[in-house]
Amino acid sequence: MPTKPSRDLQTFPNPKPDRPFEIAMECPEFTCVCPMTGQPDFATIRIRYVPAARCVELKSLKLYLWSFRDEGTFHEAVTNRICDDLAKALEPRWLEVTGDFAVRGGIHTVVTARHGERPPGV
Repeated sequence: MPTKPSRDLQTFPNPKPDRPFEIAMECPEFTCVCPMTGQPDFATIRIRYVPAARCVELKSLKLYLWSFRDEGTFHEAVTNRICDDLAKALEPRWLEVTGDFAVRGGIHTVVTARHGERPPGV
């Protein structure tokens, strides 16, 4: 059975909920489509968060990011959407999503969206 893109973000219990710690992930193969031209946009999505009760399951995150492949969306919108969806699924102490988009038309775009307050010392 082939794997298919999905917007269903799966989570699992934080193995150490009493300790604030940071999880960082880098997804260098993100693609979406420019809503103005229909051409593909390529980006590295960086996710950093301090979990509360839940952590994101990585295969579901991969399939979630894959689900944007054929969607026409602006860089600012998709970065904020990823942040909002992760915040809803995880309810983290703190979350940061950065979309580092490849140069298009001579312009390199980096969009950063945040949720919550970063705990001191993390």
